[in-house]
Amino acid sequence: MSDAATSPTPAFVDLQVHSTASDGALPPAAVVEAAAAANLYAMALTDHDTVDGLAEAREAGERLGVRIVPGVELSTYFVDDELHLLGLHLAQPDTMAAALERLKADRVARAEEIVEILNRHGIPLTMEAVRAEAGDAAVGRPHIARAMVAGGWVSEFRDAFDKWIGWKRPAYVPRERFEVADAITLVHEAGGLAVWAHPGEAATVPRLTRLKALGLDGVECLHPSHPPYLVTRLVEHAEKVELLPSGGSDWHGTLEGPRRLGGQLVPKVWLDWQDEAVARGRIG
Repeated sequence: MSDAATSPTPAFVDLQVHSTASDGALPPAAVVEAAAAANLYAMALTDHDTVDGLAEAREAGERLGVRIVPGVELSTYFVDDELHLLGLHLAQPDTMAAALERLKADRVARAEEIVEILNRHGIPLTMEAVRAEAGDAAVGRPHIARAMVAGGWVSEFRDAFDKWIGWKRPAYVPRERFEVADAITLVHEAGGLAVWAHPGEAATVPRLTRLKALGLDGVECLHPSHPPYLVTRLVEHAEKVELLPSGGSDWHGTLEGPRRLGGQLVPKVWLDWQDEAVARGRIG
């Protein structure tokens, strides 16, 4: 029996975690092992544009006594702004498979265009090197950044974004448009709750109201990028608009810093409220 199973019932959850199924550093089972070591009651595996890691995570969760909330993170657009949407509590994740395969193909095409631009700027990065970093995961900019570090063209992971592939940098390529309304529908068809991920200052009451009209179920209030005053504001906004609060570390594998697994101390009661909404059929 694991230490997590014999310790007092954990009071905290983490509802945004990533694995090597997308751009995290650890395989799904190892992520769940880390959640057990952090004494979390539950964690949501929310890999980018893929649900491929959920089966492995669930098996590990059953073995280690950690509840796994099936999830996904989708990159969408709302008006002219990029918006990341979490699908949580996916009862039928397989229903998303075809749509997610299209998104995965779009990610590859985007990566190829970024590599071509870098080549024109004198950085001889290859897609083979990027794919080597990605393995079986959906290709993303973090894999390009890691390949650039491995090739010696930047000294640190963050430098790749700050100097080359981040917003408004020379090799930045926007994603294909995936409208948030379509993403919300996709999440609901899979039986899940649609939650706005790490919204920051953009989550005003008018904007949240418009998104709720499109079917949004919740907003991620606790996130490493949200200072305390903003967390308080987002919780108040969520209550005013009648959206569910959520929270997560956005963990990709780091052992230190604000994005460490379980570091946001998301209260278990927020998960309970989400469970109640799913049980009542309050989706959309």
